[in-house]
Amino acid sequence: MAYFWCTDHHTVEDDTGCRAEVRLGPFPTREGAERALRTVQERNEQQDAEDREWNAGTS
Repeated sequence: MAYFWCTDHHTVEDDTGCRAEVRLGPFPTREGAERALRTVQERNEQQDAEDREWNAGTS
């Protein structure tokens, strides 16, 4: 079973939930889906840091 975070309802859903455009996932666990927004934020921060290093020529 796969789990998704619905950005419309701010809840975890299974694969029979809302349309794909408003879901993050799939995640293998309910806990992973509950953590979806934090995961996105962490990945964005990591990518932003890598972009800054690239632009500064230090990577």
